[in-house]
Amino acid sequence: MAKNGDVTRGLLLGMAGFALLSCGDGIIKSTVDEWPASAVAALRYVFGLGGVALAVLLVEGRGALAVPRPWLQAARGAAVATTSFAFFMAIRSMPLAEATSIQFTSPMLTALLSVPLLGERAPRSAWIATGAAFVGVLIVLRPEVGRLGWAVGWPLLAALGMALLMIANRRAAGVASPLAMQYLIALFAAPILIALAAAGHVTGGEAMRVSMPDWSVISRCALVGGSATMAHLLIYMATVRASAAVVAPTIYVQLLTALAVGALAFGDRPEPVALLGALVIIGSGVYFWRSQQPRRTLPAA
Repeated sequence: MAKNGDVTRGLLLGMAGFALLSCGDGIIKSTVDEWPASAVAALRYVFGLGGVALAVLLVEGRGALAVPRPWLQAARGAAVATTSFAFFMAIRSMPLAEATSIQFTSPMLTALLSVPLLGERAPRSAWIATGAAFVGVLIVLRPEVGRLGWAVGWPLLAALGMALLMIANRRAAGVASPLAMQYLIALFAAPILIALAAAGHVTGGEAMRVSMPDWSVISRCALVGGSATMAHLLIYMATVRASAAVVAPTIYVQLLTALAVGALAFGDRPEPVALLGALVIIGSGVYFWRSQQPRRTLPAA
């Protein structure tokens, strides 16, 4: 069982990691009209892989590039590739804050999936929070369904990928250093995303066709490659210090950042109905998080 100090540090690390991810999402959104989202996701991870591999070599040596438990590392890479691809597709067509708010269902999904995948017990509060969160998702998506059709599923797929990543991180705790773990996740995520970009180029129509991008797109992908690698490092370190279900709710820090970035950079003003749905999702997450905190007992008189 994690100590209270470890839980606190885990929560702070998770908050920092998710806030940094949201800043990177804003940069990515600035590229979606210039280059296919699938190609942006792939290039972002190519840069991330190169940078973190160099860091591992310089700090820990060549031996740290080994791949312990390769199937588990492949699962981590597939989970983060799913999240990145799906979320980048989502922000092509909807405001950043709305896509981010739907991704907030991942803590409840983490808690529920921890039952079959980690052997943990899902408390009653997890089921209540999950039901409430999906009511919030329906509220957020109601104005978008008619306009976007099946594409509204992208942020939900991103939430599922994030939940699986949190669980796989917990399974992988201790098999390598935090820095090497980020190399391993990028090692598997990059080729998956390259394959998705190639498939989109061949079968996805004009919007998915990959051409030579402007230098500014390349530089923004490089910037996000570095910042997102650092963000995932922080999230991984958080899940090592506390359980996956406890750390997962720190994702809610993203909404404030996403609202600010969306409003300031893109002029996005989510509809009041969408904000109501986001509040329902956040409320369910806060309820779940509070239910996981140890109860204080009064000293005996």
